[in-house]
Amino acid sequence: MSDRLDEFGDARVVLITFTRARNLRGFRHRLGLGYPVLTDETRDVYREYSLGRGAWRQIWSLPTLRTYRRLLRAGERVSRPTEDTRQLGGDFVVDSEGVLVYSYRSQRPDDRPPVEQLLEAVRSAR
Repeated sequence: MSDRLDEFGDARVVLITFTRARNLRGFRHRLGLGYPVLTDETRDVYREYSLGRGAWRQIWSLPTLRTYRRLLRAGERVSRPTEDTRQLGGDFVVDSEGVLVYSYRSQRPDDRPPVEQLLEAVRSAR
């Protein structure tokens, strides 16, 4: 998605993570993110958006293992997780009035909506 940020126009793209605040700079740098990253160490936002924790079979599913294999074959260095690997994420669009207009709750770590869906939700929110 980072390579398509300009398509979001004046929409504000923000990533919320539960990493510790002291790790934010390294987290953002490691992922090469060109948008704000906020931390929710207590996971209050995760609970508000009903983002639960996945079962082991969801987290270490065949698609997830394939993703790691592809990264390793491409020469990526994959480090051991230091945080809760079972916490599931999601993608949300909130309009200018604060109304949730789009929600996508991930079923696995590699489960994300197509960027086109997010762009359409942003357009609809305008």
